[in-house]
Amino acid sequence: MDVTILIPFLVGWLAALLVNYLADVLPTTRKLSAPTCRQCSATFAWTDYLLLKNCSACEKARGWRTWLTQLLGVVLSVYVWLSRYDVIKTPTDTLGYWLAMLLLVYLGMVFIIDMEHRLILHPTSIVGTILAAGLGLLLHGWQATLMGGIAGFGIMYTFYLFGVLFSKMRAKRMRAQGIEADEEDALGFGDVNLAGILGLLLGWPLIWFGLLLGILGGGIISLLLVIFVLIQQRYKENALMIFIPYGPYFILSAFILLYLPHWTTKFIS
Repeated sequence: MDVTILIPFLVGWLAALLVNYLADVLPTTRKLSAPTCRQCSATFAWTDYLLLKNCSACEKARGWRTWLTQLLGVVLSVYVWLSRYDVIKTPTDTLGYWLAMLLLVYLGMVFIIDMEHRLILHPTSIVGTILAAGLGLLLHGWQATLMGGIAGFGIMYTFYLFGVLFSKMRAKRMRAQGIEADEEDALGFGDVNLAGILGLLLGWPLIWFGLLLGILGGGIISLLLVIFVLIQQRYKENALMIFIPYGPYFILSAFILLYLPHWTTKFIS
């Protein structure tokens, strides 16, 4: 038996453990620290945490996100490993298995944190910029990488300015209705940074399609949420004021373009 077949399973599981760990600690502590239970805040013993055991203090089981991430980590690791023998070339073939997995860890971490906390941390943006710039140079060369980063950041910064204006109009309307206005932005600056990072990664001109795909995906989900709220007859007057994090949709679009390019080829053709 060729024991090398076990490598993607083991690496996928360990990579998913790292994603779960970073998504658990960074939003709360902003640093690499001991993981704690979400329910009682007790500190996990490292052996309990890595073996996915319940909290020893309150017996709360690990959440579904933890297990889903572990499963996806293994599946994606095996996919990347086997894609080396696929007749369909993907951009990640240039990167190789290990760099492709490193990129998946980063994308998965940012995806989960933004989904759960609507937050894209500045330290993760700095790390992402360095990582994306290096991988972009390998994939596209420096010109396409630099132009992609500038385009991604510039396009989303323009949308960010419009979002600030929309948020002010939203707050004014809520106050006029006697509702306490929050300071939530339609588009956070973290999304602008993320667009620049993905621009470096995808390069020019692919970042155009990446942003478009992400915006369309987020728009469809927003529309479905608005329809759901209207059907439920709850907060009907503010149904159009629902904001969702766009970062996860940009990450999904980048993932599809880099790891599943044949999907987009079939869609376009």
